[in-house]
Amino acid sequence: MASLADTPIDLGADLPSAAPPGRVYTRHGVVTRLCHWINVACIGFLIASGLNIFNAHPSLYWGNFGADADDNRRWFEIGAMDDAAGKAVGITRIGDVHITTTGVLGLNRASNGQLQQQGFPDWLTFPSNRDLATARRWHFFFAWLFILNGLTYLIYGLVTRHLQDEIWPKLKQLAPANLWHDIVSHAKLQFPRGQADKHYHILQRLAYSGMIFVLLPLMIVTGLSMSPGFNAALGGFLPSLFGGRASARSIHFITMDLTIAFIVIHVAMVILAGPYNQLRSMITGRYDVGPEPTARKDRP
Repeated sequence: MASLADTPIDLGADLPSAAPPGRVYTRHGVVTRLCHWINVACIGFLIASGLNIFNAHPSLYWGNFGADADDNRRWFEIGAMDDAAGKAVGITRIGDVHITTTGVLGLNRASNGQLQQQGFPDWLTFPSNRDLATARRWHFFFAWLFILNGLTYLIYGLVTRHLQDEIWPKLKQLAPANLWHDIVSHAKLQFPRGQADKHYHILQRLAYSGMIFVLLPLMIVTGLSMSPGFNAALGGFLPSLFGGRASARSIHFITMDLTIAFIVIHVAMVILAGPYNQLRSMITGRYDVGPEPTARKDRP
C-alpha cells in the first residue's frame, strides 16, 4: 500500500504562478510595457481634456470654417431645446437624425446638481469645470507626450522586429478561411491555448495595426491641423489635406470615437481571456499560454 509520503502533491495546481516550465514566457519587453501604460495615461487625459475643449463649441462641420451660422456644413451637434410641452431636453443630432440625450448630452447636471446646457457632462471632462484655457494646456501637454512615447514604441518595435513579427499581419493569415475561423472563434469566446497562444491571431493583428499605423497617426495629424502656430510654420499645408480646419476637427473627433470603441473592445477581450494573466503580462512581462488543448487545428 502506498503511503501518503509516496503520493505526489501539487500544492500550486490552482495557482497561476505554478504553471509548468515552458508555459510561462516573457511576452512583453520593458520598453513595450512602459510605453503601453504611458499611452493609457495620455489617451485618458487627451479624451477628457478634448471633451472639455469640444464643449466650447459642441458642433462639427465639413469645410474650412465652422460657426453657428454655417448650418449647411454642420453635420453633428449637441445642444438643448424645448419640446412640444415647453420642457427643455438634451438633443444630439447626427445629420438628419435627432436623438434625445437629456441627462447625459446637451442637458446634464452640473456639480451643484443644477441642470446645465452643455455638450458633455462635467464628470467626463478634464478639468471637470468649464475651463477652455486649462483644458487646452493639458491637452497639448499630453499630446506631445503621446507623440514622443509613440515614436519610442515605433523605433523600439522596428529595431526588435516586434512590429514586423508580432503586429503586422502576415499574408497567409489574411486567407478568408483563417479570417472566418477567427471571427467564429471570437463569437464563441474560444481563445487559443498552448503554443498557439504565443502569437497574436489575425483579428488582433488587424486591430493593433489599424490603431498603430492608421488611426492614431490620423488623430495626431488632424490635431496638428487645428494648431494655428503649427500651420503658420507649414504654410497651411496640413488643413488642406482634409479639406479645411473644420473638416480636420470632424475627423479628429471621429478618430477619438473609434479609439474609445477600440479601448472598450480591448478591455472586454482582456476580461474574457483572463484578466490576471493578461494584466500580469503587461506589468511583469510574464504570460502563461496554458496547457495544450487535447485537439486543435493549427492556424497560420
